[in-house]
Amino acid sequence: MPELPPVTPLFDAPQYLEEGNSLVNQHIAEVTLNRVADAAFIYEHAMDWLLESRYSENNYKTYRSELTTFLHWCFDVEQLSPVALSRRGIQRYVDYCLAPPPALIAYRNVAQFVLDKDWGERRPNPLWRPFLGKKADGVAQPYRLSDKALKTKMAVLSSFYAYLINEEVTERNPAVMWMRHSRFGASPVPAGPLGEEEELRVFSDLQWSYVMGTAERLAREQPERHERTLFLVSLMYGCYLRISEVAARPGFSPVMSQFRRDGKTGIWSFHIPVSKGGKRRTVAVSRELLAALTRYRGYLKLSPLPAPNENTPLFVRHRAAGRGREQGLLNANLGIRQLRELLDELMATAADVAADDGFDQDAAEMRSLRVHSIRHTGITHDINYNGRPLSHVQADAGHDSIDTTSQYLHTGKVERHESAANKRLDRLKS
Repeated sequence: MPELPPVTPLFDAPQYLEEGNSLVNQHIAEVTLNRVADAAFIYEHAMDWLLESRYSENNYKTYRSELTTFLHWCFDVEQLSPVALSRRGIQRYVDYCLAPPPALIAYRNVAQFVLDKDWGERRPNPLWRPFLGKKADGVAQPYRLSDKALKTKMAVLSSFYAYLINEEVTERNPAVMWMRHSRFGASPVPAGPLGEEEELRVFSDLQWSYVMGTAERLAREQPERHERTLFLVSLMYGCYLRISEVAARPGFSPVMSQFRRDGKTGIWSFHIPVSKGGKRRTVAVSRELLAALTRYRGYLKLSPLPAPNENTPLFVRHRAAGRGREQGLLNANLGIRQLRELLDELMATAADVAADDGFDQDAAEMRSLRVHSIRHTGITHDINYNGRPLSHVQADAGHDSIDTTSQYLHTGKVERHESAANKRLDRLKS
């Protein structure tokens, strides 16, 4: 297998990125195992964020180069997770970019990935470097990072951190904090996802009923395709999961035995071994979710409930016609992109059904929601409608602070209005 370059390019062109790359996966797995516990988790989110800009070639190229440089510094130089960085950490990164190691400076542009004909796969280009210097009359000039280039770096990082905040991977944007205290302090700062300008996006009760009703109908009509979809959406909602917590990634393949029964109490829970910040957590499982698991396993011709150490993948790829693909292998687990496509298809279909029933406004709102809204919806419904204690929801959601959980209290404007509509200004006045 070819050697990795000094700094491994992490993100190929969009048409190749979603296919994965064995050398990049090897590198990320090694970093995750030996240096930064949540490296694979962050990498998957970085891929997702980049792919949102795939239709703007110039933006995509700028974003991936800046993100590769930043993640190299985090993973290989500092050996820290990006979510562990403070404003001072970003200052260290700025200092690094202002005076990078000479070995990481190139003097001509080269492709980040090239086709290795012997290996038969695209691989990180060993000639690529994260910094580009200049020459005069063939002589390398001292490296200089312009203010414009530095502002671009911070803008890209700020946008990436804003995405991570929206995905609840972190609660702070150190790039914005650095900008506020730098000589660029007058630059505009984007609002956080939980601010007044952008409240939590969740499905209403009616909208969520259409999502679940559609999932159940599709599972009845096309069980070979949608029994998996029905269980996926039930699990995401019932356990407040981020999609990365049930998707395969380097070093992690979700399996059935993550559902665990306590021998003393008989209580079932779902164990998440690697999540935000490399942490682990255990989520309480409801009776309805346990019934959904039993139904799904019955379709897969498995025992009603998983045994300890059962290695059956949670979500296997469907066998492609004529290919005879084995479904029982651990590497058959679906990745983030495939799971997201299943859920996007379900939500779009549910919105169409709502529109057909005359709920045009609800359908429009449903089409504007993202997969992560399923997690927000599960938390919001449990707090506001099901009456679960905040501390219980905090533990299951994996929130570091009860303040984060509290932001889900009556997040919808409609619910706030309804709760306020009948308030009396003088309760004793007839």
